[in-house]
Amino acid sequence: MSRWAWAEVSAAAIEHNVRVVAQAAAPAQVWAVVKADGYGHGAVLAARAAVAGGAQGLCVALVQEGVALREAGIELPILVLSEQPEASLEAAVRHRLAVAVYSDEQISALTAYGASNHPVHLKIDTGMRRVGAAEHQAVGLADTIAASPAVQLEGVFTHLAVADEPENPFTDHQLDRFDVVLASLAAAGHHPQLVHAANSAGALAHPRSRYDMVRAGIAIYGISPGAGVDHLCTDLRPALSLHARVSHVKRLAAGEGISYGLRHTFERDTTVATLPLGYADGVPRRLHAVGGTVLVHGHRRLIVGVVTMDQMMVDCGDDHVLPGDEAVLIGSQGGHTITAAEWADALDTIAYEIVCGVSARVERRTVEPRPLD
Repeated sequence: MSRWAWAEVSAAAIEHNVRVVAQAAAPAQVWAVVKADGYGHGAVLAARAAVAGGAQGLCVALVQEGVALREAGIELPILVLSEQPEASLEAAVRHRLAVAVYSDEQISALTAYGASNHPVHLKIDTGMRRVGAAEHQAVGLADTIAASPAVQLEGVFTHLAVADEPENPFTDHQLDRFDVVLASLAAAGHHPQLVHAANSAGALAHPRSRYDMVRAGIAIYGISPGAGVDHLCTDLRPALSLHARVSHVKRLAAGEGISYGLRHTFERDTTVATLPLGYADGVPRRLHAVGGTVLVHGHRRLIVGVVTMDQMMVDCGDDHVLPGDEAVLIGSQGGHTITAAEWADALDTIAYEIVCGVSARVERRTVEPRPLD
């Protein structure tokens, strides 16, 4: 059974985008970030496509995400990017998931759950102020790791806060601090195999951030990390499009209102098409209020009335529209394109949130890239 609402995901586009990032970042390795179900694209699909494109490792946010990849038969190295609840560490050890550490407690917990020479990546907070060890703690934690038979120091990393703003000096400030930490670790005899700092924006815009590997997330899905690096993303191909079929058509008279609150009133007689997806599927409820449009018959149609949980309405004017006609919410039709970034700009958010927000009840269909109509 399938709905009249679905997302199309191009594995070929993801594979292409990984190659683009790899070319920019060479000779650094590319590790593909497939957390949050591959940023809404499907984690297993994204991981396999990334491997085909040359990724040498994968990154996830949760142990459960890494386990799902292992159960799908993916054997590439996988790094869990933050410390995890103690109860999940046994699974991390059993499924050979490298884990981030930045506290003595996490190292001790790995020991308690049967780790032996298990790879860990020491995370240093150089200014993001989210998670990570303080710079002055780095050598002490590395000493603890070296002294424990449970773990081995495979990597050291940090995370960049403003890499998508190439002119912002804070990225260089972070990297300067990170280099001091790396020098202190080396002086203490610690030489990790993998040093990494770059996210997608860092990989594209900051050569000194590439070190041994880059963690490529949003870019491998064909989306720019931010306006400041748009010019470096012209070769990327969006991998996800969002579609629906018209489920109902009605003719409404001038002066009538529509949807909850009757917030939209028609100035003329018009044809309204209902699409069977809404905010429970990832279409923001207030998209109507910021001029959001949908493509039907190759033309932009204004979203009218608040988007409801399962349905939304679009104004089709006097055009002849029938139930079953295809609508494109994100993607291309008739020479027009609506992007996740367009939604994000209108809603004052980022494209990451848009694609991650496409819910699990929207079927993902693997497709080859569609030619522009």
